[in-house]
Order: sequence, then C-alpha cells, then structure tokens
Amino acid sequence: MKRLVQSFWADETGATAIEYGLIATGIAIAIIAAVKGVGTRLSGTFNTISGSLK
Repeated sequence: MKRLVQSFWADETGATAIEYGLIATGIAIAIIAAVKGVGTRLSGTFNTISGSLK
C-alpha cells in the first residue's frame, strides 16, 4: 500500500495535462481578444466607408 501511495504521489502526468490545458486556455483567450479588437476596428472602418458612399 505504501508503494502504491508513493507511486501515485510521484506521478506527474496529470499535472502536465493540466498545465497544457491552462496554456491552451491562455492562448485561446489571447486569440479571442485579438480577433475582437480587429473586428471592432473593421466594423468602424466599414461604417465610415458606408457613410461616405451614401
């Protein structure tokens, strides 16, 4: 039983998976923020062009 607890305590595969998940989440948040910022600027640009054409 002691050996089983020690091997469970030393196993880091779950921690690695959690770290990769956190990294992927951070990257996704950065991409969403960048796309939202670009989308807002493009929307303003298209509204300006639309107003100029009227």
